[in-house]
Amino acid sequence: MVNDDQTLAFETDCHLFHDCGYPAPSLWSFEFEPLFHLGPVEVNKPMLLALLSTVVIFTFFWAAFGRAKVVPGKIQLIGETLYDFVRRGIARETIGKEGEKYVPLLMSLFFLVWLLNVWAIVPFAQIPASSIIGYPVALALVVWVTYMTLTFRTNGFVGGIRNLCVPSGLPKPIYVLLTPIEFLSNVFIRPFTLAVRLFGNMFAGHVLILVFLIGSWYMLGSVVGTFYSVTSLAMTLLLTAFEMFVQALQAYVFVVLTATYIQGALEEPH
Repeated sequence: MVNDDQTLAFETDCHLFHDCGYPAPSLWSFEFEPLFHLGPVEVNKPMLLALLSTVVIFTFFWAAFGRAKVVPGKIQLIGETLYDFVRRGIARETIGKEGEKYVPLLMSLFFLVWLLNVWAIVPFAQIPASSIIGYPVALALVVWVTYMTLTFRTNGFVGGIRNLCVPSGLPKPIYVLLTPIEFLSNVFIRPFTLAVRLFGNMFAGHVLILVFLIGSWYMLGSVVGTFYSVTSLAMTLLLTAFEMFVQALQAYVFVVLTATYIQGALEEPH
């Protein structure tokens, strides 16, 4: 996504050797003015993209399974393939047979995270909503609440504390040091890293694409500059292709880690 300051650089014909500086992307590349208001709520572009992601996911799976048939049509077949990927490849592989009941949660998280990421390469959107820290944090909180709830529901209060803080099979003196580390890791660090990993990858990827995209425009205006501009544009296309892979990978990693936390919550302490 090109911000207002970057757009101004384009409109004023700012190029190399034209006595104007390179309009480098920065934190202001991720600041957005409200597009419209819903009552007291100001809706900006990332918020709109998050709402559109929800609508797209709901519409697709409603179309796929709202009137499911024994002989599936094309949309139902795609939906079943995607469902089976999450069910077999993530839920069953990570959690086991008990993972069946958590497939809807994992499905929702996978496709929501993926769509929030994929807006980065959609024309006129061109910003991954997950590069705004609030969205990864909100999703990580959903995972954290699920993890804590299952831990204490499955094991009770004392068993839940043991599950979170007291690994089994170790010499007792080690627990003096290990118990607080396990508590910090499971209760605080896990949701923190879950959010920051998604945010950091999408933020960094978007900045890299902006660097080369703006550079392609900035270096136009001379024979030498145009050569570098074409090179920069080629890098932009290469990074965009790589970003498509990272977008799907981060959605997969987010959901696999969620499944891992659920599996750990369902384990009985020994």
